[in-house]
Amino acid sequence: MSENKEFVCDSLIIGSGIAGMQAALDIGDAGYNVIMVEKSPSIGGKMISLSKVFPTLDCASCITTPKMAASSHHPRVKAFTYSEVEKIEKTNEGFEAEIIKKPRFVIESECISCKKCEESCPVHLEDEFEFGLGVKKAISIPFTNAIPQLPVLDESKCIRCAACARVCPKDCIDYLQKPEKIKIKAKTIILATGYEITPMTAKKEYGGGRLINVISSLQAERLLAPHGPYGKVLRPSDGKIPDSIAYVQCAGSRDESIGIPYCSRVCCMYAVKQAMLLSGSLPLSEITIYYMDIRAFGKGYEQFYNQARAMGINFVKAKVAKITEDQEHNVILRIDKQEEGSVPMEVKHDMVVLSQGLLPSNKNFFGLNIEKNEYDFVASSKPDFSPALTSTEGVFTAGTACGPKDIPDTIMEAGSAAMEAVNYLKSVKI
Repeated sequence: MSENKEFVCDSLIIGSGIAGMQAALDIGDAGYNVIMVEKSPSIGGKMISLSKVFPTLDCASCITTPKMAASSHHPRVKAFTYSEVEKIEKTNEGFEAEIIKKPRFVIESECISCKKCEESCPVHLEDEFEFGLGVKKAISIPFTNAIPQLPVLDESKCIRCAACARVCPKDCIDYLQKPEKIKIKAKTIILATGYEITPMTAKKEYGGGRLINVISSLQAERLLAPHGPYGKVLRPSDGKIPDSIAYVQCAGSRDESIGIPYCSRVCCMYAVKQAMLLSGSLPLSEITIYYMDIRAFGKGYEQFYNQARAMGINFVKAKVAKITEDQEHNVILRIDKQEEGSVPMEVKHDMVVLSQGLLPSNKNFFGLNIEKNEYDFVASSKPDFSPALTSTEGVFTAGTACGPKDIPDTIMEAGSAAMEAVNYLKSVKI
């Protein structure tokens, strides 16, 4: 562990997804200094991995990439990527955070992002950005439009062949790098820690993580993305273009048996969005959505749902009891239609997408005394006044850190958190 470095800022934002970046830009534009801390090697959060957004079907990358560029070039915003917050303590002057910056095994100030190290590496690994559908090298830049454009070496998979070090024109591969401890003093904190999706194995009867053609919602996003792992929609088992695709709704929400009784709000609409995009890219394929209830609550969402029905997407009100597969890895669903007199039946599809729910990404809040709701999301202390306020003075929250929500609501809450932080900074100054 290298020696402590110390930084001082007005606002520390934990997380650099769309909520964290929007809050950072708003606070920076107000004239205050911001530090973002991101545990991944690049800023951008999960939104940068999406194909399009609902209900407008705008390109997700086209929205996120300008925000990434703006926040990385803003004179009052500094980002620490590939860094973890160890703990945060409240002090008389605000807050003091301890950060561990993990080693990339690359001298960042020297790297010119030429990718020669990546090209020379002989080791292939599963790509986390493609959610296991693609491959990457043991040293690689996380994804095409990552910020910063710096490679990360996976020390646990590196075979120490030194191929990357030999081809590096700047001699900036450093196998001896150690984690770096950083201390940050801030007057305010914004928790924009985002979400995780429910595990594929949450409902064992659905075969997630075991049946190769049962994929997650985020894997489906990567298949649909123009810069995805295959360049087109192919099923993972054999590279076949699927003729029949099914969506299973509430595969990770509204289920007491897995401890997630709440509705995750976005699952219905992202399934409808993906189904519409699949219908456009695979016009001859049959797409079916098995649902208990369709919840289209937002502006334009009901019209979006009706448009999907008009496009020929099948909506079947049914409970899926079990998912198995045959010898060719075709997926077999045992369903019970919610109709009077219906009997359980089996239907076959080439591929199934599980519509998983949203879970809080962080539950301990780094040692801060923050009140949580019953589902471990940050609880707003005055939800009718401002969703950004927490039980601790000077700490604010935005986005899915305080509950499941869509992108427009996330951006709106990020603006609210930034406004509350700026008002707090003004009051502290006075």
